Amino acid sequence: MSKISIELIRSPVGYKYDQRETVKALGLRKLHDVVVKEDNPQIRGMISKIKHLVCVKELEEKEE
Repeated sequence: MSKISIELIRSPVGYKYDQRETVKALGLRKLHDVVVKEDNPQIRGMISKIKHLVCVKELEEKEE
């Protein structure tokens, strides 16, 4: 499966509770934290909920 890199670029302070909890559920704690997750519909749904707070990049898989 492909992977995506998610970076927190804006603080969730001042946004709704469910958006702050979504940031936590993705494993993002501080500004500019980066996590790598599998690209699946559940993660894409979480990203779409907080798209104004994160930057998403698709990673290429290296075949060995």
